[in-house]
Amino acid sequence: MRMPRLLRFAAVAVLGIILLPYALTPLYAVLRPVSTLMLWRQITGQPVRRNYVPMSKIANTAKLAVLTAEDQRFCEHHGVDFGEIRDAIQDADNWDEMRGGSTITQQVAKNLFLWQGRSYVRKALEFPLALWIDLVLSKKRILEIYLHIAEWGPNGQFGIEAGSEYAFGRSASSLSLHQAALLASVLPNPHERDARRPGPELRRLADLYASRAARSPQTAACVR
Repeated sequence: MRMPRLLRFAAVAVLGIILLPYALTPLYAVLRPVSTLMLWRQITGQPVRRNYVPMSKIANTAKLAVLTAEDQRFCEHHGVDFGEIRDAIQDADNWDEMRGGSTITQQVAKNLFLWQGRSYVRKALEFPLALWIDLVLSKKRILEIYLHIAEWGPNGQFGIEAGSEYAFGRSASSLSLHQAALLASVLPNPHERDARRPGPELRRLADLYASRAARSPQTAACVR
């Protein structure tokens, strides 16, 4: 009898862990969330630098560049862009080579509640959670959360304000389109890409994002 009881307890514990993010999500309509990576760095004694600023203090150029780089259909989908996923699958020779397809909402789900790295289990948890986040939170709030939990620098700079101060010595409220595109280009790996010291490849990518942003009225309308 003890074994089934233990199994039931384990099943309830696992179910509780899975459902916890769904209970926490509505709270993030008002609370300032912290990512799992930020928590891990704090627990292990690594620096975490973040200056939380309201959306009105973040330049539209920054929002435009990030949407252009990460999720141009952000205002159109409901948390998961199935068209992008289909294209990513078609472009890959096999499942292990598949890249792309993650929306900003999916990245919020991963950064807030899940773990880094590639994992089919994580993706399976991420999809329904992204749909739930999109249902519960506004698009503006989702983008605000993303801008403040993404990692923007090599030394624990989280949030676009800290990233902007690190890279350009200025607030995110005064970013030019090219500077914002440089910041967007370091995602998702600011440890290998440095907006403060951009190499030719990073500059090329930033130029591409800036050009697309300047010619994307649909994304600009999403920002407004």
